[in-house]
Amino acid sequence: MSTGELLSIEPQELQFPFELKKQISCSLQITNKTDNHVAFKVKTTNPKKYCVRPNTGIVLPHSTCDVIVTMPAQKEAPPDLQCKDKFLLQSVVAAPGATIKDVTPEMHLPHQRVSISFSDPVEEAASPRPVPDPEAAKREKGKGQ
Repeated sequence: MSTGELLSIEPQELQFPFELKKQISCSLQITNKTDNHVAFKVKTTNPKKYCVRPNTGIVLPHSTCDVIVTMPAQKEAPPDLQCKDKFLLQSVVAAPGATIKDVTPEMHLPHQRVSISFSDPVEEAASPRPVPDPEAAKREKGKGQ
């Protein structure tokens, strides 16, 4: 059984609203789609740049687990806000009653990848449409008369 059949991940791409000198966190939701206990481990291509909590665990049948990925404050922006870092979610069916201590590196064979992108918080803030203010509209009407 492949990881794709054991667990689902949302979102498939982590999008960090990048800001200099500011710690940023994103959440991954891992869902066990089976009737089995599933052990998982999250790995990254850049472990010094990200903190993943929990990075290992056991997801109960038909349950979810929230994983928080935190990027510490960065001193400089990556060129063009491009990011080549990736995360790997490995998983395997675990025995009922298994604990995190029972999770060994040899257990994790199938995997799924999660990519990372940065967004410009200025662009992100500019994209939502402002909510119209009915009082301001009334004031504008009154000025023209």
